[in-house]
Amino acid sequence: MRADGRPILTPNPRNARVADGTNLPMASHPSRGFSLFQLLWSNLRARPLRTSVSVVGVALQIFLVLFIVGLTSGVIREWADRVEGVGADVLVQPPNASVFFALSGAVMEESLGSQLARVPGVEAVAPVLVMVETTKLNLIYGIDFDSFNSLSSGFEFLEGGPFTSDNQVIIDDIRARQSRLKLGDRIPLQGQEFTVCGIVVHGKGARFFIPLRKAQEIGGAEARVSLFYVRSNGDTEAAREAIAALLPSHRVRALEEYLTLMNSSNLPELRPFIRTMVVLGVVISFLVVLLTVYTTVLERTREIGILKALGASRSDIVGLILGETLAMALLGVVAGLAVTFGVKSLLAGAVPSLSVLISADWILRATLLAFLGASAGAIYPAFHAAGYDPVDALAYE
Repeated sequence: MRADGRPILTPNPRNARVADGTNLPMASHPSRGFSLFQLLWSNLRARPLRTSVSVVGVALQIFLVLFIVGLTSGVIREWADRVEGVGADVLVQPPNASVFFALSGAVMEESLGSQLARVPGVEAVAPVLVMVETTKLNLIYGIDFDSFNSLSSGFEFLEGGPFTSDNQVIIDDIRARQSRLKLGDRIPLQGQEFTVCGIVVHGKGARFFIPLRKAQEIGGAEARVSLFYVRSNGDTEAAREAIAALLPSHRVRALEEYLTLMNSSNLPELRPFIRTMVVLGVVISFLVVLLTVYTTVLERTREIGILKALGASRSDIVGLILGETLAMALLGVVAGLAVTFGVKSLLAGAVPSLSVLISADWILRATLLAFLGASAGAIYPAFHAAGYDPVDALAYE
């Protein structure tokens, strides 16, 4: 009671509000947890632009990580499936050749094919000259039709048939559908014009197949090839060992071994690129959240002063800021996943030859990295806000 008999009024934590109309938490408040949750969401809604910027930053990180890794993994997996579909058991490449056939030059003598055919346990040998058009990323196989076709059940023609002249090309159904090609169409490849003589079911290594002699002529690789596909009589390891003994300096791999290598995490050529994209995504998320949350903390200096004057502890303030950040990160993760799968669906329809493989493992990794980057960006602003003196904060203009 005052000296004049009037009661002394004290702030009621249940009715305490900040300027934007949200309830203020107090240590003695019976529904303190609910009030903090309510305050958290109210603060996010009160600053929609800054909240959106943080959400977009986190979503961009999720998209960068998942799409780049998914595109890389998808292309590698699809390439491995096509190599497997050729029907060979053993791959013979030059010394120090890359697992990416397009990166290997035509340096092997074509005459090695006759030697390989005489190796015990070998049933069929097919020489291939691999070419790639860098401008359109078209992978082209120069093949001897009969030997290549004998490796498996053969090409499954949907239209047309084998080569009848050197200036003809066989294409797979995916490339035909994507480029709207049909029999008799003329297409430019490696600076020359070819006529489509056949359309086959995809899955035989390349998208385009031209006669081996024509490929050697175009590439200036007379009597040379990039690799040999070999089919064994059933004992793959024995055939591989016999070939390795014949060509000790060459790369001789069983198909199973080759397929295990076709993984983005196993390819040293791709690891630096993937790591760079992951780090770039985390840095973007960190900087966006840091700048957004720090600016928000400055704007809320008086509000934080009121909270501390009403009994909020340092941990309350830190928890509030980090809680808001994690909520924005969650929204960013959901938005990033939606955009990633949306782009994947669009690409599947627009560019069917481009495969994007998004695994649950990388979704989990990208999500954890998003929360880590966002939390790291909010730590300094959160502790900075928790260190405010209530009197100075209330006097802040």
